Amino acid sequence: MSEVFEWNPGEANPKQKLFFASRKLYTGYGGAKGGGKTWAVRTKALLGAYNYPGIRILIMRRTYPELQSNHIEPMLKMVEPELASYNGSLHSLYFVNGSLIHFGHWAGEASELEYNGQEYDWVFLDEATQFTWRAFQFLGGLLRGVNGFPKRMYVTCNPGGVGHRWVKRLFIDRDFITGRENPEENENPEDYVFIPATVEDNTALLKSSPGYLRMLSAMPENLRRAYRYGDWDSLGGNYFPELSEAAHVTEPFKIPAEWKRYRAFDYGLDMFACGWFAVDETGRSWMYREYSKSGLIVQDAARAMLERTLPGERIEATFAPPDMWSRQKDTGRTMAELFFGCGVPIVRADSSRVQGHMMIKDLLARRRDGRPSLLFFSSCRQTIDDLRDIQADENDPNDCAREPHEVTHRVDALRYYCVSRVLSAGEGGEGGRDSGEGEDYESFMAGGGVTASYLRF
Repeated sequence: MSEVFEWNPGEANPKQKLFFASRKLYTGYGGAKGGGKTWAVRTKALLGAYNYPGIRILIMRRTYPELQSNHIEPMLKMVEPELASYNGSLHSLYFVNGSLIHFGHWAGEASELEYNGQEYDWVFLDEATQFTWRAFQFLGGLLRGVNGFPKRMYVTCNPGGVGHRWVKRLFIDRDFITGRENPEENENPEDYVFIPATVEDNTALLKSSPGYLRMLSAMPENLRRAYRYGDWDSLGGNYFPELSEAAHVTEPFKIPAEWKRYRAFDYGLDMFACGWFAVDETGRSWMYREYSKSGLIVQDAARAMLERTLPGERIEATFAPPDMWSRQKDTGRTMAELFFGCGVPIVRADSSRVQGHMMIKDLLARRRDGRPSLLFFSSCRQTIDDLRDIQADENDPNDCAREPHEVTHRVDALRYYCVSRVLSAGEGGEGGRDSGEGEDYESFMAGGGVTASYLRF
């Protein structure tokens, strides 16, 4: 075939042409809805595959149904069948010139195992505000290889979502990390460009759907400003706006021996997340340590927890999710029993999501002696970031969203602590957990007696 393949996918608007022509390492495109982002991604990827033999391209969306409807099906209609074939089981489009377009969806940190070691020349992160900062960093690490093609990431986005904060920082505010001792950790402003686009730029859409402007304008004020005009300040994007870096985050210090200490964790094979907490004489809680890792069986999770609990560090209670007391089909034992057997006695936490998340909000907002009732050591960075990124549930604004799942585990561990620590160490009055009254040993230490629920799987 010729070195340059002549293919006319249709007329691009001026903003899309800027997107096609960008040579930056990271190119952001979008802002308002209707700016033609998805068409630009499809067209740019196909132009690259046709004209650069051997190039490897990855197109990422959060979910596979989005990927199927927004990219795979339209691109199979756009592609020249004599020049490429699609492998449905591998979700890959293979070109006769050796080029590849792979379609991927992001299933949280489990996807890191799937993509670890892979190499791509171009990565398209479509609807990037649906991706976490960790996902963006990981996918950027796939830009490598020795085939000579310049490595680039193309990011399309609208305001709002779990990635709102990092997208706005890099592409809108251009607030880059610089000045670190290790220059490799600094962000180079010259690597980033943002091309703002609104529905007015997409004349093809306005011609085919003249009512689209009225639909955008009829949205609630904050959504209208975000989706109609691309206003990045109209949507904060998280469930915990009470959290402030200045007010709630402190540098680590030696915790006084008399402060009572607790642990709380969320467990699953996809993620074990544990937090360590101390309660001072005023009743204020301090999260002073965190640990999380995926792929740990119960024994390994318990061992990791014990290894990170220092010698002489007396833990009053370890709060655990209620499903730890569900009996396993294969062994008939509960995971709570397994934790007990590994030397980690656990206490069944309250399962109420809304109440637990509201308790976190309350502790963040409530002041004791002028400071919040819940503070974090700066070393607990992953928990802090998850709190800043997690969204409200679209169907229940009183609750946190359950997706993307990778930002929920550490928040759940914090929730189990907050909802279970009803009374502070300095308020161990009657009926409180510290008093040991109002609840028998079986309920407090083993999650309650045997009930009919233990017979259900």
